[in-house]
Amino acid sequence: MKTALCKYILISILLMGAYLVGFAKIPSGKLIKVGEGYAGTSVNTAVFRGSSLATHGDEQYISYYDPDGYVTLGKRKLGASDWTLHKTQYKGKVKDAHNVISIGVDGEGYVHVSFDHHGHPLRYARSIAPGGLELGDMMPMTGKDEQDVTYPEFYTMPDGDLIFAYRSGASGRGNLVLNRYDTKTQKWSRVHDILIDGEGERNAYWQMYADPKGNLHLSWVWRETWLVETNHDLCYARSDDGGKTWKRSDGTIYQLPITEATAEKAWTIPQNSELINQTSMTADSMGNPFIATYWRDSNSDVPQYRLVWHDGKKWHMATVGNRSQPFSLSGGGTKMIPIARPRIVSDGKKACYVFRDRERGSKVSVAYTPNLGKKDWKVNDLTEFSVDAWEPSHDMNLWNDKRILNVFVQASHQGDGEKVAVASNNSESVFVLEIDF
Repeated sequence: MKTALCKYILISILLMGAYLVGFAKIPSGKLIKVGEGYAGTSVNTAVFRGSSLATHGDEQYISYYDPDGYVTLGKRKLGASDWTLHKTQYKGKVKDAHNVISIGVDGEGYVHVSFDHHGHPLRYARSIAPGGLELGDMMPMTGKDEQDVTYPEFYTMPDGDLIFAYRSGASGRGNLVLNRYDTKTQKWSRVHDILIDGEGERNAYWQMYADPKGNLHLSWVWRETWLVETNHDLCYARSDDGGKTWKRSDGTIYQLPITEATAEKAWTIPQNSELINQTSMTADSMGNPFIATYWRDSNSDVPQYRLVWHDGKKWHMATVGNRSQPFSLSGGGTKMIPIARPRIVSDGKKACYVFRDRERGSKVSVAYTPNLGKKDWKVNDLTEFSVDAWEPSHDMNLWNDKRILNVFVQASHQGDGEKVAVASNNSESVFVLEIDF
């Protein structure tokens, strides 16, 4: 009898331990200091940096503007605390927070850098040597549609090639362009001149995710003018062939370019809903998309974080957390918003939703769940200090390859409507936050 009771107790303890480890692990974080970066605007910490961090093999690369506005590159061995830093010859217009730096590392180890765009000609350079931090001269990619570039983003494919996405044209009338870099030939080619067409009347503000299998997931909101309050609807497309062919969630093929009339609506959201643009997305092990964003319901003045996802049959939506403080989005330029646009990662089951909210002291916070789309979210703060205008960006290569989450962190400041923050520190420490969950 005692033996049976002991076995029962032991099994209960083991089951409870498994529950605590598998279902209720609280995320923790370790900050690794890198250097000092410009902080008068959020140019180093905008969510649409794609990417601020990029890993190739066992080396991780980082990019940011130093306090004088110079593009700075760094690298370290994964898990190490010491960084090798290099101040490049290139300088950006850091007073405009749109002018972010995006980096990618190809299959041969060359570092690709694009920076300083807000309707400007393409600024692109590549490292002189694989694994190097010294950049060569600026060069074109394809030479076509490179005079009016905004929001450059690199995505690494499983074969080592790179996808480069950017907006050609101005807010309210821009188009999404895709290029592909062939690692073997070391040349860029055009995949699509106009993947999403605003038809001269609107443009798409997108977020993209390249999953570990190389499938591209794309979601976006439409904006009718340069004013943020004209954002509306959440749309979706995916590609299983490197961006050549695009499909809806039901597998039907888009006739390109995608327009407002042909786009699949993942969720219908009217204008003037405080719907934010340019957030993030992920996918589960079955390739189903999950989109992180926020907006306000018509019967409330409080915007809430949201998760919109497809389960293979239909779209669903749930709130993440429960905010209580109202705010309103209006006007143009970079806004000083009391919450960050979120980043989401998932291993196909558990998920981590990274954000910053003034309600929580503007710290780096995470909402996490052990079962994406099914379990409630728990929230934890990972810094003791305020990061002010910071928004999250992470090392997508490292997450896809090793399921390790590293996030770029720097306290930054931002004046509303594309202004430098008044009486702010122009320099703040840059960190990599290693998140364990």
